Amino acid sequence: MPQYMLVLREDPAQFASLSADEIQRIIQKYVAWGDSLRERGLLAGGAKLTQGAARTMRRESGRVRTTDGPYAEAKEVLGGYFTILADSYDQAVERCRDCPHLEFGSIEIREVDHV
Repeated sequence: MPQYMLVLREDPAQFASLSADEIQRIIQKYVAWGDSLRERGLLAGGAKLTQGAARTMRRESGRVRTTDGPYAEAKEVLGGYFTILADSYDQAVERCRDCPHLEFGSIEIREVDHV
């Protein structure tokens, strides 16, 4: 069965005013959603990414340039990912309809190419 990576993007500012208890309740929603997929044999992996620390690499004029990121002017950041199993993009979309992340940001769905 093909794998699909769910790229989770959000605006971290929306979490700034939440209490520790509210953050914990949100985390539990993600855990429950992931556990539901795992119990059905549909979760291939996933992780939350740390906030603020990142590097971007580019090759320019034959030299590799590394810059810090994400940048403060970027509204949405990559917050984490899941990798799920689905027969098609349509099925992957259906499996994401109840993902709690849709309350906080966007989900980009990309099929994993196992070349």
